[in-house]
Amino acid sequence: MAKPLEVDEIWTKRILGSVNGLEYGTVQIVVHDGRIVQIERTERKRFESEVALRDRDSLDGKQVKSK
Repeated sequence: MAKPLEVDEIWTKRILGSVNGLEYGTVQIVVHDGRIVQIERTERKRFESEVALRDRDSLDGKQVKSK
């Protein structure tokens, strides 16, 4: 039978710190023998293409000068 996982205040703060500010990505919590041993954070950055930005700006009524 698996051991019950105990999450103390220190681990709670570490987990919240890993999730805080994350816009796109994942946080993985690694457990060994019923204890948290590692937190992995993978962050993704998403960027809009120039065409998408121009289309969005034209819908907002803004004019963007081409270079």
